[in-house]
Amino acid sequence: MNNTRVFKMSFAGVYPHYIHKVEKKGRTKEELDTVVFWLTGYNTQSLQHVIDQKTDLETFFAEAPQINPNVSKITGVICGYRVEDIEDKLMQQIRYMDKLVDELAKGKAMEKILRQ
Repeated sequence: MNNTRVFKMSFAGVYPHYIHKVEKKGRTKEELDTVVFWLTGYNTQSLQHVIDQKTDLETFFAEAPQINPNVSKITGVICGYRVEDIEDKLMQQIRYMDKLVDELAKGKAMEKILRQ
């Protein structure tokens, strides 16, 4: 499977869709940011820089300050694939983010989303 197109999508391009998805279900942008910060180690300032620079997803994850060591606890199906079985590391990280956003939109408790 050629994932180049997905990898070259800018984070700034997908982020508004994430915001819309969670807000439509009664969650907030702040909660979304908390999830993104937990996964990647970015903070408000560094995330805004990524958005302003229109950083692609490949670079977004490559330059992430710290991928959370508990990502292996993220399991389940997203887009028809089990996230824990995805072999391409970058695609797995992208799907981890998708999975967390889905859990947030579905109303899951923040403690469970952040694997605490």
